[in-house]
Amino acid sequence: MTALQAPPAAPELLAHCADLVRPALRRAVGRLHPWLGEMAAYSFGWCEVGGAPATAPGGKGVRQTLAVLGARAAGADERAGIPAAVAVELVHTFSLLHDDIMDGDATRRRRPAVWKAYGTGPAVLAGDALFALAVETLAAVPQGAGVVRLLSAALADLMRGQADDLLFTGRPCTGPDRVTVEEYRSMAEAKTGALLGCAAALGAVLGGADEDTTSALDRAGRHLGIAFQLVDDVLGIWGDPAVTGKPTGGDLRERKKTYPVLAALDTPAGRALPELLDTPGRAEEAAELIEAAGGRTAALAEARAHTSTARALLSGAPLAAGAAGDLLTVLDFLVGREL
Repeated sequence: MTALQAPPAAPELLAHCADLVRPALRRAVGRLHPWLGEMAAYSFGWCEVGGAPATAPGGKGVRQTLAVLGARAAGADERAGIPAAVAVELVHTFSLLHDDIMDGDATRRRRPAVWKAYGTGPAVLAGDALFALAVETLAAVPQGAGVVRLLSAALADLMRGQADDLLFTGRPCTGPDRVTVEEYRSMAEAKTGALLGCAAALGAVLGGADEDTTSALDRAGRHLGIAFQLVDDVLGIWGDPAVTGKPTGGDLRERKKTYPVLAALDTPAGRALPELLDTPGRAEEAAELIEAAGGRTAALAEARAHTSTARALLSGAPLAAGAAGDLLTVLDFLVGREL
């Protein structure tokens, strides 16, 4: 009797999908203008400034993995999802290039951000090139018109979410114009969840899935995105810089209206928080107050709720058995950092 093979762990899944997608991703980047292609390769960790080969750490590759698993969930060969995986990876990288400029973040994955390494104008241009390349990649598949519409809708949501996130910083902590938790959820779904849901849905469409299956994958990805953003908010205040690559309390110094902050502001203990956030050098005190007011606990509870909703959507959809289990594995990996 043959022993049952254990399902792959999340790092193995991510590595397998990265290996599957990388050749097509490199071919796509190779179609860019050489200078733009170098900046794209630098952002993926493939080269240094000037083009010398490198093996710098890249991203986790969650979006490309969701696209591959979306095709498998539809019962198709996983390779059917490669064009979708390439497109979402290009779009995600485009968004990071522009995000770093907007946020003034000088590093990305422990290296100078593209705008610091090459200049702001070139980084904007490289991001635009990646966006155009993503559309070109999807337009070339037989289902081109439909999948480009899906990507366009996700991009519209992403831009809306990014706009809200930027505007939240300038809004007051108290009063009728304060940011509400409902507005936060909408922002997080758009900024982070839209592309995660789109990735799985695009792979499913290329794998021949019906509308109900595609919709379930998209909605699960959106809830996963909210949960991921919530956990990211927690790490942005209390995470270990050696693990996150970000300074402790960076979100507080930037006065970001993250969920732990919003939850704390809604409590009596949080009344002293606005003064701490407005005073330079008091981020550590603010973090202690937010935790004492229940902000950290509330954010993680909210993340667990959205994770449960995503799991229910995946469990209730008619997905191919192996792919369904792998999707749940990736979900738990992505949001299980603090849960």
